[in-house]
Amino acid sequence: MTQAANADTVQLHYTGKLKDGTVFDSSEDRDPIEFKIGAHIIIPKLEDSVIGMSVGDKASVEITCEEAYGPRHEDAVQTVDRSIIPGDTELTIGKQLQATDQEGQPHMLIVVAVEGDTVTLDGNHPLAGEDLFFEIELVKILADTC
Repeated sequence: MTQAANADTVQLHYTGKLKDGTVFDSSEDRDPIEFKIGAHIIIPKLEDSVIGMSVGDKASVEITCEEAYGPRHEDAVQTVDRSIIPGDTELTIGKQLQATDQEGQPHMLIVVAVEGDTVTLDGNHPLAGEDLFFEIELVKILADTC
């Protein structure tokens, strides 16, 4: 039976959970994700876990926060003056905003508080500081695209 190898394009069904069992993402009721092994499109440890699997194989994968989105950094949470945000931007708790740093790199920020003329923004990835648990199933090996 063919096994997934580096440079293969594969399709994978998955369910991602937090330590307490909360599902944070799943391909259930959707198409499986498709990616090229070695292209670093998904979390590296999750990508590596597909190598050697055959179509129909299932696996459980545990990924520490350090191997996923890293620890939370409290200095990535900042309160700014509302005036620096474009006036037509809706500011609700949980809203994702995109900002550009001085080097022109985009960064996602999440609104965590709106108080008077200030807005508190969190630059951490929403899953930073979380250990992740995945149930995966290899659905298809499309091709070795090298």
